[in-house]
Amino acid sequence: MADIFREVDEEVRREQLKKLWDRYGLFMVAAAVLVIAGVGAWRGYQWYEARKAAESGAAYSAAALLAQANKPAEAKAAFAALSASGTPAYRTLARLREAEVVAASDSAAAVAIFDEVAANSSNPQLLRDLATVRAGFVLVDKAPYADISRRLEPLAQPKGPFRHSARELLALSAWRGGDMAAARRWAEAALADPDAPSGLRARIDVLMALTSESGKSS
Repeated sequence: MADIFREVDEEVRREQLKKLWDRYGLFMVAAAVLVIAGVGAWRGYQWYEARKAAESGAAYSAAALLAQANKPAEAKAAFAALSASGTPAYRTLARLREAEVVAASDSAAAVAIFDEVAANSSNPQLLRDLATVRAGFVLVDKAPYADISRRLEPLAQPKGPFRHSARELLALSAWRGGDMAAARRWAEAALADPDAPSGLRARIDVLMALTSESGKSS
């Protein structure tokens, strides 16, 4: 008797499944096809992005080798091309390296590129801050202390990733501008930081000595 009931239940289930298939089978097949197509498209996109990243990496390395070989014109052109057509991360890195190459012959043009990178909110904040610091290195012996201070003070705060370079540049700029109080303030801030690199400490010690000598002679 139990077997008969089981057979009836199975027949009922088969009939229900058949009705469901007749009504929704086409939609189920379409959904399955869409899922397979979506997975395939995603895999294809991943492969394409990986290939583009590899191509951009190779182009960046080639441009860097041109810069190391002291071929500034070729390096500038290579970095400029990559900054226009590379993947997003490499575009920004290439733009920064292009500015480094340009700085050797045209400091104003280099600062303009650094400022462009720093002002672009789509760039990672770390790269924007790096661009600001690199502009500071170019300008430290050209621009007045007020300009250097405006650019770098926000980066000189505690825990900032570029605080060491920012403080050193601020101290040097203040010393060059004759503002010994500001020079000492930034030099002391740099030395008081327990994470300050040893090389920076040595340079700041020299600057502190120069600041003291300037104070005596004034």
